[in-house]
Amino acid sequence: MKNIPMDSLRTLVTVVDVGGFAKAGELLGLSQPAVSLQIKRLEDLLGRKLFKKQGQRQVLNHQGEQLLPLAKQILKENDAILQLFSNETVTGKVRLGIPSEFAASILPAIIGDFVSLYPDVSLEVKSELSKQLMHVSNREEFDLLLTLVEQLDNPHYPSFLQDQLVWVGNTSIKANKPVTLVVAPQGCIYRRRAIDALEQAGIPWRIVYTNADLTGLTAAIKEELGITVLARKTVPEELPFTTHTDMLPVLGQVGISLIKRVQEPAHAIDKLAEFITLRLS
Repeated sequence: MKNIPMDSLRTLVTVVDVGGFAKAGELLGLSQPAVSLQIKRLEDLLGRKLFKKQGQRQVLNHQGEQLLPLAKQILKENDAILQLFSNETVTGKVRLGIPSEFAASILPAIIGDFVSLYPDVSLEVKSELSKQLMHVSNREEFDLLLTLVEQLDNPHYPSFLQDQLVWVGNTSIKANKPVTLVVAPQGCIYRRRAIDALEQAGIPWRIVYTNADLTGLTAAIKEELGITVLARKTVPEELPFTTHTDMLPVLGQVGISLIKRVQEPAHAIDKLAEFITLRLS
């Protein structure tokens, strides 16, 4: 009898959930070649290819689509067994605030796994711009904040992770033409960093489209209305990106911080903070 490795199934599900091999590797703590190797081992074990090429992306083929719901069910049962016989019981309610682009790209798979492992935790998630999440008038709404921090050595909000900012979209900029930007509303760290970098480099720019939602920005970029700036980890798999070009300056890095509203121990909040830190690091 053959046994399907649980880590291979989890890799398959993660690749589909986050939309690519590279992002799956980041979440699972694996290199992209290691992710590809796990998928190949699964394909060899089953004697079937599971992915097909669609443009620049790898997507599930018919056999992969048949396997996906079964893989999710097996993983759910696996996690339920581990939780059942664990001595740890986590209960409570956690109000989590996260930046909009994380809500659309990285966090869904992480939150799904957390809820599966700790079903007795009631989780409320709200996404906003980091500036809005951090505003003093909104602090009481959240128990835990995942937020972007511009000052990497900020003593009040230490970063547990740093990420490179990149230009996203068609970055073939014509000389003597202003860079066209699609950005989030005023107050967005990405928007401010893009404008500051362009102005310091003496490069003309103009904003042609504003939308706080990553899905809206992605659609505008696909239509080549302009380019935007994002943290590398949050770039949708289907969009091209670069750190800089002859016409676009280096943007630097941004910090990612987890902030607890209260400092005393709170089991559910601490467990979610630990879970997010491990999965994103």
